[in-house]
Amino acid sequence: MFVDRNGLPLGTILGRDDRHTVAVPLARVAPLFRQAVVAVEDRRFWQHGAVDPAAALRALGQALLTGHVPGGASTLSMQLARLLYPVSPNVSGKLAEIVVAQRLENGLTKAQILEAYCNRAPMGSNIYGVEAAARTYFGSDAAQLDLAQAALLAALPNDPVRLDPYRHWAALRARQRYVLARMVAAGYVSSGEAARAAVEDVALRPRGAGILAGAHFLFFLAPQIAPERARVQTTLDRPLQTFVETQVRDVLRGLRRYDVRDAAAIVVDNRNAQVLAYVGSPDYFSDAELGRNDGVQALRQPGSALKPFLYELALERRTIRPATILADVPAAYAIPGARLYRPTDYAQRFTGPVRVRVALANSLNVPAVRVLERVGVPAFLARLQALGFAHLTKPPEYYGLGLTLGAGEVSLFELVRAYATLARGGAPTGLLTTLDGAAPVLTAAGAAQGDPSWALVTDMLADAHARAGAFGVDSILALPFPAAAKTGTSSDFRDTWTAGFTRDYTVAVWVGNFDGSPMHGISGVTGAAPIWSRIMLHLHERSEPGRFDPPRGYALRPICAQTGMRPGPGCAAIVAEYLDAGDRARASNEAPRAPDGLYDLWLVHQPQRASLGTRILFPRDGDRFVDAPGGTAQVLKFEVGGRTGADLRLALNGRPLAAQGGDYLWPLRLGSYELVARSRAGRDAVRFDVVPPPNATRVGFTIARPGDPSRTR
Repeated sequence: MFVDRNGLPLGTILGRDDRHTVAVPLARVAPLFRQAVVAVEDRRFWQHGAVDPAAALRALGQALLTGHVPGGASTLSMQLARLLYPVSPNVSGKLAEIVVAQRLENGLTKAQILEAYCNRAPMGSNIYGVEAAARTYFGSDAAQLDLAQAALLAALPNDPVRLDPYRHWAALRARQRYVLARMVAAGYVSSGEAARAAVEDVALRPRGAGILAGAHFLFFLAPQIAPERARVQTTLDRPLQTFVETQVRDVLRGLRRYDVRDAAAIVVDNRNAQVLAYVGSPDYFSDAELGRNDGVQALRQPGSALKPFLYELALERRTIRPATILADVPAAYAIPGARLYRPTDYAQRFTGPVRVRVALANSLNVPAVRVLERVGVPAFLARLQALGFAHLTKPPEYYGLGLTLGAGEVSLFELVRAYATLARGGAPTGLLTTLDGAAPVLTAAGAAQGDPSWALVTDMLADAHARAGAFGVDSILALPFPAAAKTGTSSDFRDTWTAGFTRDYTVAVWVGNFDGSPMHGISGVTGAAPIWSRIMLHLHERSEPGRFDPPRGYALRPICAQTGMRPGPGCAAIVAEYLDAGDRARASNEAPRAPDGLYDLWLVHQPQRASLGTRILFPRDGDRFVDAPGGTAQVLKFEVGGRTGADLRLALNGRPLAAQGGDYLWPLRLGSYELVARSRAGRDAVRFDVVPPPNATRVGFTIARPGDPSRTR
């Protein structure tokens, strides 16, 4: 028997070898059931001894003809003997069965034999005896069975598996009609009574009636409990468990039109690592919906849900700093098989230079891959394994740079445990499921417990303004109290996740389909986040959680949002960011730098070319171009990016050029040139040369200066 943290019953789970049986005297068994059993199993039970001579002769004749012992010739005494002492289904086994049956006949009355059979007959699953069956299937005592119910239960011992009431109802009703016909033939009931019973609507109790809440949790926990324990007090909170189960089903109903059928959720108390709610599927007892699958333990691709742990590791090692500017621009990486890996963002667009806070909060993929490239896949994989992701067992090269985007498979149980570690400031822990046990402690190898990087990541995940670009300020992730959250969506839209926490609780949710089919138009914020939000609001409806602790040793200071440095006259946006003493020194002593060529391709494709001031994108300073006289007229396209507008002015060797939206087509001419671009946003200048072609030089190619690498244009 399992109970919740307050002693409320959750249900009873029988082990594989356990039997659910309740013994009652024959007087407490409805006469109709006794008559049904005798009519269908052994019509002459009251007249013969251990063996029915007529049935035995028929069986002997069939055995001689077919070579094997047929069924249907066993008396109730022989069947009871087989239940007490199982024997092999052959001739020697049948003889041994007869011997035991004769001993039963010699030592017991017929009524005692019938009583013993009624209390031991197999009734499906782990249920034995009419009393246990009546309670399980009908919620009543064996003494209260009516004719339809009695005939139904009397039908079960013939084949408890193929006549399972919850799986093979039609076959069981057919066998019930056979039992009723035998009762009519035996004179126990009239044909009219049998006909009415055959069409009577027999209501079964729901299969989960013996489990009040938390079916997946109980089946997950049961194998871990010693068999001799009769009562187990779990960490589950039954009212909360019921609420979460209801919310999972309610949200899924609204997502059906998007081909979404399944979900799972788990709630953890951060203060003691106890599991308060555990929902593995919308309905454990729905075979049609594959309800017995446990979405909390199933392995699925986590999408971007692992990114916070990468950023924490990078901040902890000072590979990046809170003021670091990351490039969200097109990138390509060589991978085995002479292929290129080109990460893209969920929105299929690029942001350009972004702060670490913005990159993490908006779940930008390219910056995350760049951070992983700096940290190293082996280091990140080792950290994930130390945090309890035990199923990431492949070598680092198997996952590659896609590890931070969900290339591996993890469980929701592992994910909520890792997020609870984040909520606890980096103190890793196992999850507690019973109140009389201690949570296993994980020792995260190399993790600096209490390092301010954990608090930095928490602050970033709780920053609604930082994630506004992808989710909006007032998204479903924004709660009326401090809460950190992160979503994840697998690349094939088969898995969506939302995990997050307050100071008090951690909640993780998965939404998808157990059969692996993709969803349509659903992401982490539209699939899993609504369930996460409802649970969080319910958890804190009586008292709001406290604010998260700021990172120790850090202070909020103004920086330029585009450079990460101290704001200067050309800074377009000033933001506050947490900086430690070293960060503040760098921000004060280093002058703002324009981005290097990493951003050029991105800038060219920006409709308004918003960048850091005014910048000449092409040509580059020091370029040399070949002019081929007599060939096709050649032109250079001067490209200028940045905050350009009507005030943009271009000049070539001091002569003004009429630029159109930052571009100018210039006919190629021999000579040395200085191109200058001016606007209110700033000034930029480059020098380039146009030279005659040497022998065997292909037209249109840059000539390298001595000591410089050549650049093809």
